[in-house]
Amino acid sequence: MSGAERHVLILGGTTEARRLAAELATDPSLRVTSSLAGRVAAPRLPAGEVRVGGFGGPGGLARWLREQQVDALIDATHPFAGTISFNAAEAATDARVPLLALRRPGWTAGPGDRWTSVASLDEAAQALPALGERVFLTTGRMGLAAFAHLEDMWFLVRSVDAPEPPMPRRMETVLERGPFTLDGERELLRRHRVDVLVTKDSGGEATAAKLVAAREASVPVVVVRRPVVPTGVPEAADVAAAVAWVGALFDAP
Repeated sequence: MSGAERHVLILGGTTEARRLAAELATDPSLRVTSSLAGRVAAPRLPAGEVRVGGFGGPGGLARWLREQQVDALIDATHPFAGTISFNAAEAATDARVPLLALRRPGWTAGPGDRWTSVASLDEAAQALPALGERVFLTTGRMGLAAFAHLEDMWFLVRSVDAPEPPMPRRMETVLERGPFTLDGERELLRRHRVDVLVTKDSGGEATAAKLVAAREASVPVVVVRRPVVPTGVPEAADVAAAVAWVGALFDAP
């Protein structure tokens, strides 16, 4: 790339966001800033500059883009990050900053999978009683209230940080951060006698082993579909495509 230093803001918190920051930070013509929501107590910090916390909605983000002279905005947030993608789209339009969405592809059911697709955690909770009694819940520490009323069921909850009430009464917590191995997931299902798995369609390889382990054990899986995202935003499916987008953007006449 050529010309003066260009400022790239990455809305991050994902594995892809960290990899992208590491790739872009090697280019001396770029100033790379990653923004983290601050929901994890001890996040893995990416290369380059880091800011933690919200912007105050799309208006606050647009002001930050202008004040910090951001030349490109990349939304590399989690597929279930909520409204941030819509805020990014609105702010980018307001500040007239090019926007790219780095979105990992979702998972696809294959032969032998026993998947039930639902639109929300509440729908997942409604589906559980007909599928099993010992639940491996991998939807994170947020949203456990949706399952709190299922007092006859037992839950194994895996999250990075400890969950807070309201949450299921009969519950065991595993504090771990991915990636997870297939052997580890097989053993976890066996040791805890899991008979149903609940997950969000996060996509990616870091947490996909649980789906393979569930398929092998013929354990049904309740998959929460991804929320809608803004239309008309250019997308990249992987870090290499995002790096290429930045290169093409700044190398253009």
